[in-house]
Amino acid sequence: MKKTIVIVDDDDHSLYLSRFLLEKRGYRIVEARNGREAIDAVLSENPVLIVLDIQLPQMSGYEVADHLNLNPSTAAIPIVVVTSFAMPGDREGILAAGCDGYIEKPINPDTFVSEVERFLSNSASPADNR
Repeated sequence: MKKTIVIVDDDDHSLYLSRFLLEKRGYRIVEARNGREAIDAVLSENPVLIVLDIQLPQMSGYEVADHLNLNPSTAAIPIVVVTSFAMPGDREGILAAGCDGYIEKPINPDTFVSEVERFLSNSASPADNR
């Protein structure tokens, strides 16, 4: 079974590109387009990783991360923020909010998958899910 990654983004282009790159590497992708969908997807899918945008409808990425980090069943799942927030201090603020990684948009298609895989707690091989 392939490892599952939940991608949370409301931008069609960003979602498509992230999904394409990760599926090409062999991951199973579950999409969420807002904060509520993100929480539901993580609870139902038990992914190995969450790729999370910060600017989302209904709940911000910060709120999603906080909710997931406070839940014992999801707290150990790494959260990598992929965002256009690139001002001084944004990276530090995101990491201080309990996220494990930070990648600036627009993503680099040549390095995106390897950047994301750095945060997988298990082997980067998509041979099996959690």
